[in-house]
Amino acid sequence: METDDEDKLHIEDLVAAAGGEWYGFLFDNPSQQLPPTLTWCFNFPFEDVSRKDEDTPLSLAVGWLSIPAGSWRRLAGHHMTNASFGKPAEASFYYYLHHRFNTTTLDLVEQRGRSLRAVATVSGDIDHLGIDPVHADAWLTFTGILVSLHDVTSPDVALARLNQFTDTDGLALDTGGSEAALRFTTRPD
Repeated sequence: METDDEDKLHIEDLVAAAGGEWYGFLFDNPSQQLPPTLTWCFNFPFEDVSRKDEDTPLSLAVGWLSIPAGSWRRLAGHHMTNASFGKPAEASFYYYLHHRFNTTTLDLVEQRGRSLRAVATVSGDIDHLGIDPVHADAWLTFTGILVSLHDVTSPDVALARLNQFTDTDGLALDTGGSEAALRFTTRPD
């Protein structure tokens, strides 16, 4: 996206915001010979910036990560790096549209129940955002695990399949979800 100087994003614009989420996604794609895979996504919000009489949201997303953890409750301590977009992570910074970054470093530092402190640094500005690197350090909230498998016919089957990839204790079907996939979230306390 071409921006004039007035719209250009500056490092001073990147102010961490409250919130943020992490979630899992169990999917397959038989037409592409992709077997069922559980991946994880981490979304870091930043304060909106004002441009042309409107506020524009900013966020960093790091996703499609396979993390070798037997439970969604034990992700802390994992470290991931990659030097090429999509291998394995996809990282993008949202400012009007998604700006991709080649290199990603993600550290899952500490976990307290549904809260996970994650630290990410992305660099190698593919789409000319104009800021390189981008750093985020936040406590993210677990929002569940989506299950989208071609042969899943019911929530019970989905939960059983999910249990092959991660501990499902404490998870329950979110009956209020609007996604095409089934979402399992933590049970209310």
